[in-house]
Amino acid sequence: MAATYDSYDMMAALIGTGVFTVYMIIALGMLVLTIVARWKIYSKAGKPGWASLIPFYSEYCLFDIAWGNGWLFLLGFVPCVNVVVMIMLYFKLAKAFGKGTGFGFGLVFLNTIFVLILGFDHSQYIGPQ
Repeated sequence: MAATYDSYDMMAALIGTGVFTVYMIIALGMLVLTIVARWKIYSKAGKPGWASLIPFYSEYCLFDIAWGNGWLFLLGFVPCVNVVVMIMLYFKLAKAFGKGTGFGFGLVFLNTIFVLILGFDHSQYIGPQ
C-alpha cells in the first residue's frame, strides 16, 4: 500500500514540476520581450537603451520619459499609492508617444504586448503631456 501512495506522490510532484517549468519559461520569455521593447522605447525618447537592464534606473528613466520627472518613481515604494501611480504612468507614457486613452488601457492590462507595440511602431516621442 505504501508503494502505491508514494508513486502517486511522485507522479503529482513530476506533473507539478513540469507545469512550473513551463510557467517559468513563459515568464522568462515575457521578461526578455519586455526588456527589448523598453530598450526601443528608451532609444526613441533619447535615453540610453541599456537603461532597461538596470532595475531602479530603468524605472527612473521610464518615469522621466512619461512624467518629465524621474524621481517620481520613488512613489512606487509607497503602499497603495504605487498602484495608482503606475496606472497613471502608463496613461502618461501613451500620451508621451502620441497615443490615446485606449492605448493607455492596453498598457495597463496587456503590458508586454502594448510595450512591444510602442517600442516597434513608428510613433515619435513628443514628450510629457
